[in-house]
Amino acid sequence: MLKLFNKIILSLIPFLPLSFVRLIAGRYVAGETKEEALDIVQTLNAKGYSATIDILGEHVETNEASKKVTENYLDLYSEIQSRNLDCNVSIKPTHIGLDIGETTFRDNLLSLLSKAEETDNFLRIDMENSPFTDVTIKLTQECFSNYKKVGTVFQAYLFRTKDDIAGMFGPEFNFRLCKGIYKEDPEIAIQNRQEINSNFIELLRLTFQNKGFAAIATHDLKLLRDVYTLIEELDVPKDRFEFQVLYGVPMSGWLEKHLSKGYKVRIYVPFGPDWYAYSTRRLKENPNIAGYILKNFIRRS
Repeated sequence: MLKLFNKIILSLIPFLPLSFVRLIAGRYVAGETKEEALDIVQTLNAKGYSATIDILGEHVETNEASKKVTENYLDLYSEIQSRNLDCNVSIKPTHIGLDIGETTFRDNLLSLLSKAEETDNFLRIDMENSPFTDVTIKLTQECFSNYKKVGTVFQAYLFRTKDDIAGMFGPEFNFRLCKGIYKEDPEIAIQNRQEINSNFIELLRLTFQNKGFAAIATHDLKLLRDVYTLIEELDVPKDRFEFQVLYGVPMSGWLEKHLSKGYKVRIYVPFGPDWYAYSTRRLKENPNIAGYILKNFIRRS
């Protein structure tokens, strides 16, 4: 019955009233302004969580738009420093110009890298779908050669990821490992969920055995149990990894469990005016939340 209800909700997403989707956004998005987002980061810090902040959006089409996004991120670095927050920054390549061209992306990225170094902060270069993989890795390596507090994201469902990670092993390199959310061709990506999970663990094993640092990003509770088993098996030092989750996603007590073991937990905090597309995507990925949201919607009506 619940699955049927969720299916109905998903089919109605394009027709949902804006007020309903705003309830979803209130769970997954830290507001529309940097002030709202940074206040939430401060609250998370007070609870023992680190944060990474992201301005919602991707695939900008003009140099002016990419420059504006870059300037907003530069301002965020300054605000994070002035407020002494435990927070870094994550950017999507197409949000700062990669769709326009590699040169535009590189220029904006190097500006961010310089600001990260100036404020002694970290820069996460997110990974989008496969057409952007090579250039993202190439420019991450260029940035890393100039400043060590920079890293990208690798996706466990891509067959190529094992080789990509192997090319970046080392105690200073920090990457986020996730399953992968983009629809990719079976020729380049694993399709079976259990096989993806198995590859996720194998990639983590290789990373830990080669003294790398992994930001472990998953909401899959079974996978988390397997990660714990691996950490205990290899006796991995706590400073070689951290756990990462999206803001607002229910984790059934696992965040508190991580903290109780002395593990670092970083919350991915998105914000910005482009909240609608992000919120509807979260609902599609986690339809079980539909019932929770609907109950709150009815109570407020």
